Amino acid sequence: MAAIHLPRTIRIGGGVLAELPEVLAQNGLSRPLIVTDAWIESSGLLERVQHLLSAAGIASRAFTGVVPDPTIAAIEAGCAFLAKGEHDCVIGLGGGSPVDSAKMIAVKGQRRVPDLKAPHQENAPGLPIIAIPTTAGTGSEATRFTVITDADTDEKMLCAGLAYLPQIAIVDYELTLSKPLRLTADTGIDSLVHAVEAYVSKQANPFADSMALSAMRLIWPNLPRACADPSDRQAREAMMLGALQGGIAFSNSSVALVHGMSRPIGAHFHVSHGLSNAMLMPVVTAWSAPAALPRYADCARAMGVAEAAESDQGAVGRLVEALHQINADLAVPSPQTYGIDKTRWDDLLQLMAEQALASGSPGNNPRVPGVEEIVGLYRQVWG
Repeated sequence: MAAIHLPRTIRIGGGVLAELPEVLAQNGLSRPLIVTDAWIESSGLLERVQHLLSAAGIASRAFTGVVPDPTIAAIEAGCAFLAKGEHDCVIGLGGGSPVDSAKMIAVKGQRRVPDLKAPHQENAPGLPIIAIPTTAGTGSEATRFTVITDADTDEKMLCAGLAYLPQIAIVDYELTLSKPLRLTADTGIDSLVHAVEAYVSKQANPFADSMALSAMRLIWPNLPRACADPSDRQAREAMMLGALQGGIAFSNSSVALVHGMSRPIGAHFHVSHGLSNAMLMPVVTAWSAPAALPRYADCARAMGVAEAAESDQGAVGRLVEALHQINADLAVPSPQTYGIDKTRWDDLLQLMAEQALASGSPGNNPRVPGVEEIVGLYRQVWG
């Protein structure tokens, strides 16, 4: 048995941003708040979107106070801005941080964000959410999750429920053409991790499996191409579709240990989410694989790093090698080479392991660790 949840409307393809006014009208929406960040504003994209809307007779306001790894303070500021207008929907415009921020601003109301963190499920809808991603990464445009940071405790809080699932997703790969190598690499590996973890998760199901395998087939060969040539439209289109499918996959199954361990690294050391996933992926995959060899072997074959006839054991060995190799090719640092202070890292290992477990994601892993095993994995990843 599986319950499948998707956005009501997904528009996909180069140039579909132009269809935003039409899609809003189809859904009876006419007074959007756009939630975005200073970079999107400075790039001219916000102005382009607002002009598109105004040309169709749709008045909008924009909150540009989104910060990386959205904090409770930034969400509160966005909610206060929302309250000053007469809005009937919220548009998240940008990467994962603006889309995640838009979700919480649309849903929170008068409640405290910490009261909404997992295992709490928020299913009653807030304002309709429209997601316009500008990176091929988080898949947040199709998920029922958002992640908000409590700056007081350095905890990345996973918030879950149907309330956070966008009603509309506008997936236009042309918005990613200008993205630099580091952002392309980090968000691309994030998408790959979504797909692999969704497939090996204890919550896996046939629908999510099909999305996950398709995402792996798209992402693996096209990520190096998109990094090598940012204007490679074919690779960018494949990455954007792969990111969407990866988001659909894990939203309808779950992520697992990599994500559970990744969030505390991001919260305590301000490492971008995709990059911390990349740091962890090879080591966590090698540790987890013995508990689900056939599933990980399927991933290796879908990615094309193992032949169809190869044994599961051999395929998984190639998968782990390939994950180490892509990190080397894309210059993914270890926590040590990233510049994290070793003493602080060691001091926080226990807390990070406890926070990872508390998020619930490690419980979906094929091999479920305890606190000390997570501490050991963090130590292994260090150098």
